[in-house]
Amino acid sequence: MVSSGSHSSLLALLALAFLSLSASALPRPRTASTTAALKLAVRINSYGIKNIAAADRARLKVLQAGGSSSVNASNTVTTYTADVGVGSPATYYTLLVDTGSSNTWIGSNKAYKQTTTSRDTLHKFKVPYADGSSVSGEEYTDTVTLNSDLVVNSQSIGVASQASQMGSLDGILGLGPVDLTQGLVDDTSEVATVMDNLYTQKTISSEVLGVFFAPASSSDSSGELTFGSYDASKITGRINYVPVTSVFPASTYWGIDQSIMYGSTPILDETAGIVDTGTTLILIASDAFSVYQSATGAILDKTTGLLQISSDQYEQLASLYFTIGGIAYELTPNGQIWPRSLNSAIGGTTDGIYLVVSDSGDSSGSGLDFTNGYCFLERFYSVYDTTNSQVGFATTEYTYATTN
Repeated sequence: MVSSGSHSSLLALLALAFLSLSASALPRPRTASTTAALKLAVRINSYGIKNIAAADRARLKVLQAGGSSSVNASNTVTTYTADVGVGSPATYYTLLVDTGSSNTWIGSNKAYKQTTTSRDTLHKFKVPYADGSSVSGEEYTDTVTLNSDLVVNSQSIGVASQASQMGSLDGILGLGPVDLTQGLVDDTSEVATVMDNLYTQKTISSEVLGVFFAPASSSDSSGELTFGSYDASKITGRINYVPVTSVFPASTYWGIDQSIMYGSTPILDETAGIVDTGTTLILIASDAFSVYQSATGAILDKTTGLLQISSDQYEQLASLYFTIGGIAYELTPNGQIWPRSLNSAIGGTTDGIYLVVSDSGDSSGSGLDFTNGYCFLERFYSVYDTTNSQVGFATTEYTYATTN
């Protein structure tokens, strides 16, 4: 069993955070009829590195070092994108949605078109990638349009003159905490994020982001960002919040404390990690991963880099329980396997059954012992609340889906 560290101090933190929140401070839900939502499109990547486990681990290495990191889109199989307008009149760019980085930049695939709202700050920007490369260029301010009701004036954006392969993607929409922008733009301590400016310009009343993903294998393989609150029509039950962890470096990102059980077997005692839309899999510390592999009887498939189980083992697979703030979130056996319709995208066999829980590459105690990536977030609605420094989760219609 993995050591939990100072369990009593974490409980004290949770209790203190709970007492400090008033009902009026909590974000209010938005219904489906409001216009603060930005629809997302899912893309199935057919190029680049197929070993998504290796790509996710490379990203995690940068995050564990406490630095800001973007994700190289060519390393991922499933990505969520948003069409974002820049300038007036707006030119639309297809951007990767990333809660693990905070700088927004364009120019990887489509050139920046300057308009009367474009302002060159005369500062350079440079954002590192998980694969060791980087994107760099000139920092501008410009009007950014998410939809007709979500328009940001004088948003700081990077215009890339050098960028890693992003395929058909034009850049990144950074939705992480503002501290991640520090040191990435010359002569600037930090730059206000899109979320920051929506809030300070009073377009939204709370600096809150609701994120909904549908499983890539479902009939509704789409997603939605809700700015200023969350979409109550997308959840079943209620949103349960926990404070952002105090443990570094997870505290730098959207970090939380959680424990994991496989059926009745402890996998990971309460420890710090992050929630990250830019990571595909669910990564856990190496010692926890060994317990999980032993419990499932899975073998490591060298081609995909994922654990593989037989049909008989799948029938015996138990649920994983992620306990966050005293609430257990059940990831069913179906939720633990890679969508079989997408096996070819990762180099797997047509009838292979691959698990989406992967090895982080480091033992527990790093301060970032897990990453709840897309494969977790497609089963649970998530809320990122800067105003109250908390993260929330709720079940959705896909929590118990059998689409994989």
